Amino acid sequence: MRVTPGASRDDVKIANGRVQLRVTAPPADGAANDAVIRLLAAALDRPPRDLTLLRGATARIKLIAIANGSSHFGRSG
Repeated sequence: MRVTPGASRDDVKIANGRVQLRVTAPPADGAANDAVIRLLAAALDRPPRDLTLLRGATARIKLIAIANGSSHFGRSG
C-alpha cells in the first residue's frame, strides 16, 4: 500500500487496485507508521494488535500482515 504522511486528513482509498492511506501524523519517530496501523485497523474493524508492519518502516510503500488470517495488504516485492 502507498502511504502519504503529513496529510490534511486521515483517509483510506482503493484506486487502481491499490490501497492508499493518508495520515495526518508526520513521518518522524514512527508516528506515521503507528497512525497507519490504527487507521487500517479501524477500516478493517480489527484491533491494531492484529496488524504488523512487515516492510516499509521508512518508505511510503508498506506491507502489513493481518493476524488470524492469510491476508497481506501492500506490495510484496
